Amino acid sequence: MFEYLEPDTSGASNLPPSSRSTPPARPERVRHMLYGSLAGIDRTIKILHAHGYADPNDWSDPIPVPPASDTVGATSPAGTVWMAIATKTVLIE
Repeated sequence: MFEYLEPDTSGASNLPPSSRSTPPARPERVRHMLYGSLAGIDRTIKILHAHGYADPNDWSDPIPVPPASDTVGATSPAGTVWMAIATKTVLIE
């Protein structure tokens, strides 16, 4: 259905050549946000890396979420909720 691409360091397009029988895939940026404890965020990043989806360096450093923000039920045993963000490019067919 889709595949993800790593950005090219030279800025050149790294999209595969399209064939005439199928419409060209269009790249789209998708932002992933993780909310939770530092341990929960770290474990999730490692799981995604083990599945080959995102390198740990693709993620931002965790930052604390202000207490008044709505984090859709994210909780942390220490009371502080943290957030990490990664942006990936996917091909939409």
